[in-house]
Amino acid sequence: MIRFGLIGCGRIADRHIASLAACRGAELAALCDIREERMREAEQAYRMRGGVSKGISQHLDVDHLLQDDRIDAIVICTHSALHAELALRALQAGKHVILEKPMTLSLADAKHIIQLAEEKALKVQICHQLRYRPLMRRVKDLIEQGALGRVYMGTATIRLQRSKRYYEEAHWRGTWEQDGGMLLNQGIHLIDLLQWFLGDAVHVYGKMARTSMPKETEDIAAGIIQFAGGGIGIIEANTISKPGNFDNAVTLFAERGTISIGGIKMNEIRRWYIEDGAQPPDEDELKIDEHQLMYESYVRALEGDADQMLIDAGDGSKALEMIFALYESVRQGREISLPLRNFATTMMTEWEG
Repeated sequence: MIRFGLIGCGRIADRHIASLAACRGAELAALCDIREERMREAEQAYRMRGGVSKGISQHLDVDHLLQDDRIDAIVICTHSALHAELALRALQAGKHVILEKPMTLSLADAKHIIQLAEEKALKVQICHQLRYRPLMRRVKDLIEQGALGRVYMGTATIRLQRSKRYYEEAHWRGTWEQDGGMLLNQGIHLIDLLQWFLGDAVHVYGKMARTSMPKETEDIAAGIIQFAGGGIGIIEANTISKPGNFDNAVTLFAERGTISIGGIKMNEIRRWYIEDGAQPPDEDELKIDEHQLMYESYVRALEGDADQMLIDAGDGSKALEMIFALYESVRQGREISLPLRNFATTMMTEWEG
């Protein structure tokens, strides 16, 4: 049994609690938050979803949780600015880590996490759970098998709505220092898929704009990516779609076919054409909860089957670096080559939008 401790019992923690309750071989054993009532609510939610009835320890202090020898892995669900610090503290304490996106707000912190995890032989799972969805795994397998031939172009479309009230609900939202930007928070899942399907990026060019929203970060972004394999990627993203969330989509245009997957939940197959007749997963597979699959795969990886993990810290840093390169392109007004030497979202504070 893998025993988990969860730090940060806010909104995003609900999905982790549900996955832990449903995951065989996993147990939520400890909680940490600065508000006791949120820990009580989290414990109640875990029990109601079928989690074990053993006592769940509650901590107001992170160090107390990290000193608990019963805990094997730490789930980090705080706001973005704390991700790197808490991940590094957990690794130093000898704990495996499940880390919410974005993994960090600086390239240096991402590299530190990767290095420390390797040194201590610990596993860091970045929460890009869409990789675990059978539909996305089917696409990845077809690319690797050559069924699509060369992938010439991939597009990631993010058309969402984040209201003024959304940013007013938490003072850190929409700030470069604490939040990191729309692409890092709302766009990174699809950008990660684009990178997973097309490979490593080598050049990035981007443009961004800001509206009248009461925040520092971008509301609109567009990017062109050159991948090492020759494919071209297009990113089109905004959080000003009215009257509400409009669409998400990833589309691949390849030598032997076209695949387009869309919808707010990325569960609509809009086009599936492959010359050799390869078919998508069946309807039952499309209903599987990829977040729970991520946890089940992670537990098996901790038990010794390392191949179960689809995205560790090193893989997770690739989408992060693509977004950082787009930000740096906006800051410098030119195409940026990867790998980046240095970047932190705080470098964007002088951007006028």
